[in-house]
Amino acid sequence: MTGSELRQLIEKKWDKSYDIQVAVRGERRFFQVMWAHLGQASFAFTEEQYDQRLERIAYFLDEWAVSDQVRTFITQTKERPRVGRAVSLPLNFS
Repeated sequence: MTGSELRQLIEKKWDKSYDIQVAVRGERRFFQVMWAHLGQASFAFTEEQYDQRLERIAYFLDEWAVSDQVRTFITQTKERPRVGRAVSLPLNFS
């Protein structure tokens, strides 16, 4: 997976370039689509920084062999990011 592919998946699903992150809670990791998005006045990143962030996260998803989980999750979820509530996928490392 590349950052570009990840961005395309997110934009195709939700029509916006939402921020993403990997959250760690104890021994578990979660892929999260946040409610903030590129183009929003309060968004913390420039487009270049956003693309770099996606590249880094995509790299780790590949290294952890969970890219297919993320692809499937994004295409199949019915959830939408909302203010204060991320769309979250627990990553399975088995």
